[in-house]
Amino acid sequence: MTQQRTALKELQKLDTQIQDARERIMGFDPLFEEVEEPALVLESELSTTRNRLKEMKLEERRVHLSAEERQDRLRRLEERLSGVRNLREEAAVSAELDMVRRALQGDEQETMTLLDQIRKGEERQAELETAYAEAAAEVEPKRDALIADREAARAELARLESERAGFAEGMEANELRIYNAIRAGGRRAAVAELTHDGACANCFGIVPLQSQNEIRHGSALIRCEACGVILAAPEPESEDAEAVDAPEADAEAGATAEADDGAADDDTADGADGGDEKE
Repeated sequence: MTQQRTALKELQKLDTQIQDARERIMGFDPLFEEVEEPALVLESELSTTRNRLKEMKLEERRVHLSAEERQDRLRRLEERLSGVRNLREEAAVSAELDMVRRALQGDEQETMTLLDQIRKGEERQAELETAYAEAAAEVEPKRDALIADREAARAELARLESERAGFAEGMEANELRIYNAIRAGGRRAAVAELTHDGACANCFGIVPLQSQNEIRHGSALIRCEACGVILAAPEPESEDAEAVDAPEADAEAGATAEADDGAADDDTADGADGGDEKE
């Protein structure tokens, strides 16, 4: 049964590596956005400029046609004016002539304004096309490198998942079911070792002595009453390391206590000396 706990710990290591690999793959999305952002901004501005330029050209065409129609109307009115038979008709034609001339002047002024805007728009479009071409040329090698790194990460993930599937096939079904149920809740840790003082290494809650013995001997699957993880006996090397650290810590604590006692004795002696001198 101890081997089963060891297998669960190894499975957890694989799952941790798989989770890290998945997070690493997801982390490529913001990297792609960061690399492509300068070119995308230029591309968006270039698209807006092109659309605006197209609209201005259509508007200039509309005003130009309107001006041609008014010029034709103006010629007909001038011909009509030369053939009027009375003052009333002459006044009416003259008034319409003035109105058409003013409208024609407005069309001509609007045409000149639109042509100037179109010229500036074409210059801006040319600048943006050059800048976008340069930015796209810089983005391509960086994006290719990111694509290669992401594919390598995906290949590593596939390898880990395959290794995990093969490893899980040889495990005890009930323990694997419990382990998977704990992991399914989104928890990163499903197995934790006992510390040298009999606590859960995940939440540091103290485990009852009887449960500690069962865990260390691997006689049953025991879960932490506080956090619910599966408890496993520590690896021999980790126990040895804790055993070495404990005496050192005790020695340091003892040295500190002795130093404090010595300081207290010195203070007492100084107080006594002071009392003698006062007498």
